[in-house]
Amino acid sequence: IAFSSFYQAKEKFKKELKIEGFLYSDLSVLASDIPYFPPEEEEENLEDGIHLVVCVHGLDGNSADLRLVKTFIELGLPGGKLDFLMSERNQTDTFADFDTMTDRLLDEIIQHIQLFNLSISRISFIGHSLGNVIIRSVLTRPRFRYYLNKLHTFLSLSGPHLGTLYNNSTLVSTGLWLMQKLKKSGSLLQLTFRDNTDLRKCFLYQLSQKTGLQYFKNVVLVASPQDRYVPFHSARIEMCKSALKDRHTGPVYAEMINNLLQPVVGAKDCTLIRHDVFHVLPNTANTLIGRAAHIAVLDSELFLEKFFLVAGLNYFK
Repeated sequence: IAFSSFYQAKEKFKKELKIEGFLYSDLSVLASDIPYFPPEEEEENLEDGIHLVVCVHGLDGNSADLRLVKTFIELGLPGGKLDFLMSERNQTDTFADFDTMTDRLLDEIIQHIQLFNLSISRISFIGHSLGNVIIRSVLTRPRFRYYLNKLHTFLSLSGPHLGTLYNNSTLVSTGLWLMQKLKKSGSLLQLTFRDNTDLRKCFLYQLSQKTGLQYFKNVVLVASPQDRYVPFHSARIEMCKSALKDRHTGPVYAEMINNLLQPVVGAKDCTLIRHDVFHVLPNTANTLIGRAAHIAVLDSELFLEKFFLVAGLNYFK
């Protein structure tokens, strides 16, 4: 009787949410059934190469930001021949322009591989917020061309792939404008498409014209409508109502979306997955301004454990 009541309540809740998807509790099979701490771990055979996972933090972040993400992947996939590079080269200056931060991250990756003499079989990237744009920029560099055929998964956590245009939070938009003025930030200028009077010459538009995402086996976009820092549609790389109504910027916005998604859709070995996340958040100022949801993808153990057990681990097997 209790189970029947729960099932009915759950179905009623789903109807009220009006979501075009499914809840994690609907799944009968988990992404991994390996225990977190297996009784015995066999000696790792690294002859076939390792799976390098590069984790890149966001604005004003540091190399420890994605530590829980790393922890739950390692717990769920013991003996997975994983090597994590927790990027730190940009943590002292995330307000630089994207080209500068791209150079730093690219140097860091190549030096890491050379320093430890790694034999790479696969490379995956996990980015948070602004870090996702730096990752995409690295993919376009000639020095990274050798590794393109080794790309496996790109896990984008709240990434501003379309910038921060059409942000429905005036408070956040004003805050970012002030921060850009105070810090003289090249990256914030580029995220708001104010780095050139011609929108098609702006960094983000030109980045959308370059190849990159289609080389991955999995492109996973995680977004939350509760996040006010990065617009929901930007993290999902999709059109929004405001852009449709905007006759000046809207068409350029649509071109950018098409530039990004067309190669991915056309690549037979690449799968695009979108995950929409709804966090249970306390009534605090951080929640009100949308910051809590923006960082919950990094510090919510409840979310991270469920996400990786239900789906996330599949992308790193």
